[in-house]
Amino acid sequence: QVSVVESGGGSVQAGGSLNISCAASGSGYSMDCMAWFRKAPGKEREGIASIGRDGSIRYADSVKGRFTISKGNAKNMIYLQMNNLKPDDSATYSCAAKIFGTYDRCFSPDYDEWGQGTQVTVSS
Repeated sequence: QVSVVESGGGSVQAGGSLNISCAASGSGYSMDCMAWFRKAPGKEREGIASIGRDGSIRYADSVKGRFTISKGNAKNMIYLQMNNLKPDDSATYSCAAKIFGTYDRCFSPDYDEWGQGTQVTVSS
């Protein structure tokens, strides 16, 4: 049974930075894909950033140049460094992981395992 847990998040003023992390545990495999999604009240869930086991990375246009996804030293751990945050970035950020997947679909929301989410609030 795979468990996905996010940590970090919180409140920050516009222009500030936050770093959130995600750990997927319970599998002896390295995840083929891990990604960050976010959902704000009244909006659709949005893919933010994904990273494949091969190191391939993709970002949503809305966060390019501001957010950076990276892998941790531990297996199945990723981070999301968020800089120059805007009020529109306020949302619940969820991490997702899949053991088996093709790298060209790491940005798609068809993930098997999801975390509970962590809240990010950006005030103006």
